[in-house]
Amino acid sequence: MHHELVDPAQAISPALNRRVFVGLSVGAATLTAGTAGAFAQQEYGKPHPPIVPENDPAITVRWVRLHWLDGDIDAYTAMPKDAPPTTPGIVVVQHVWGVDAVLRDVVRRYAKEGYVTIAPALYSRWNPPSGDGVTDINVFRPYANRLTDVQVDGDLSAGAQWIRMRANRAVTDHTPKVGITGFCAGAGVALRQVVDTPYYDALVMFYGNVLQQADPAKGLTPTSFAYLRNVKTPVLGSFGGRDQSPGILPDEVRAFQAALTANKIPNDIKIYPEAGHAFFDDTRASWVPSAAADAWPRVLAWWNKYLRS
Repeated sequence: MHHELVDPAQAISPALNRRVFVGLSVGAATLTAGTAGAFAQQEYGKPHPPIVPENDPAITVRWVRLHWLDGDIDAYTAMPKDAPPTTPGIVVVQHVWGVDAVLRDVVRRYAKEGYVTIAPALYSRWNPPSGDGVTDINVFRPYANRLTDVQVDGDLSAGAQWIRMRANRAVTDHTPKVGITGFCAGAGVALRQVVDTPYYDALVMFYGNVLQQADPAKGLTPTSFAYLRNVKTPVLGSFGGRDQSPGILPDEVRAFQAALTANKIPNDIKIYPEAGHAFFDDTRASWVPSAAADAWPRVLAWWNKYLRS
């Protein structure tokens, strides 16, 4: 399944500029003390020091190799220091920029919250450039276009297996639960995983295509969400009300939520009216602090409910 890549710089409604929205949203947002402190200490919306650094004493960080049928790939991992084998885990699907600085920071943030976390580097077979600080989507278009569904599904399944193998090696009868999450194109891929595979206990998606098996350019049809009939995985989604990307338009997201509910799939879907595409990426100009600050505790509560119970 191929979907056109979304350029965050071109995916936001021009009706109101971001600076106006950010000014309004910062004044209206209710932030946690930690988040508000972080905002005050450093300027977000451009490359900045990580929220959780690699040398944080509470976590262990390393790159690993994942083995699958058509070859090995790299993966970035982080976990709580001395995490027991039964610690639940999260697979983070890369966005168009690969496993860049913000994605690696998300992996570490989840580790700091108590999860074994892995981000398979889906481009790593082809020696891609770093995505840190890159703003031109065309740099990564050739790599994204080489990905196939079968290959990506295998790579992500290997990531989930890597988390669960920790328990197998320890000879325990308790297999840890594993969730999957992604941003933008990675969120659409994460959604496809819970449709196609039995590996995941919960899904968190940020502004990803919800018209999985349809042409997003054609909009909604009566069968747009037929693919949800066999899905059982709880779904949390965060979207921007100003996102102009086909397959992620607010009306499409609302229809997606209605279909989830009609199919009795546990869900928490929220559209942030002040936000556009890629609002959670605090290293780029698309970042919207009020939406990002609200989404993060929702996500943590979701993981806690479905991965720790």
